[in-house]
Amino acid sequence: MASAENKETASPMARMVAEMARTLRIQRGWTQEQQGKEIGYSAAAISAMETCAQPASDAMLVELQRVHGNGSRIFETARKYMRMERLPEQFKDYALLEEAALSLQLFVTNIVHGLFQTEAYARALIGGGHPPLPDPRVEELVQLRMARKALFDRDPLPMIEIIIDESVLRRVIGSEEIMREQLLYLVECAQRRNVTLLVLPLDAGKYGEYAGAHGEMNLLETSEHERLVYLEPQDESLLISDPAKVSTYAQRYAKIRSQALGPRESLDLIKRLAGVTE
Repeated sequence: MASAENKETASPMARMVAEMARTLRIQRGWTQEQQGKEIGYSAAAISAMETCAQPASDAMLVELQRVHGNGSRIFETARKYMRMERLPEQFKDYALLEEAALSLQLFVTNIVHGLFQTEAYARALIGGGHPPLPDPRVEELVQLRMARKALFDRDPLPMIEIIIDESVLRRVIGSEEIMREQLLYLVECAQRRNVTLLVLPLDAGKYGEYAGAHGEMNLLETSEHERLVYLEPQDESLLISDPAKVSTYAQRYAKIRSQALGPRESLDLIKRLAGVTE
């Protein structure tokens, strides 16, 4: 919703987009109404964007790029950084690293990892969290989460391995139907040639060893081949770069991996839980 408060709190990126859009509009000799007709918005929406009363939405940036791009990626680049600004504060630094990662090794114990969530699962999860969020913010976070999936098809393709605790697959989020759709989506993701999906079974510790007791982790290799670990306990964030600590986490991950089911067995289990019969 447009407001005077937004004008005061608008981010530097929102202000830059507003100035660029206004400058390009004036260069073409367009009024705000003409600009709106070109990109499918009202004159009031253009005015709100240019004054930062309502910063440009992702959809508006797509249209601005179409009309004013002229061979550059100016508004497409702005989309990337404006999406980052809308992310939860604790996730912003990691989000940029994830987007450019060469490889990811993920271990999840409570819920499906954000990269692998369906839209319905994400909406049920975010909308049902605590403290409760306003519906517009829930929807914004859902769409931001879905935008992360561009990583799967990025060039060059990142290598992604995920180990999912079996309890995650059995924990119903939203409804039985939403959960079944989520399980089927995991099956679909596992078919990608750059994705390896493993399940850590519930009985992984029955022989006296269990490496997953310390909880979730994200191991990441950057484009400069630096290895990092990202943890997010209770909405806090911790990005670890110390080589000795990263090595400890990597060794722990390797142990968890050794206790997980193989790719085929993991896929079979997910299919069974989804009610798929072959």
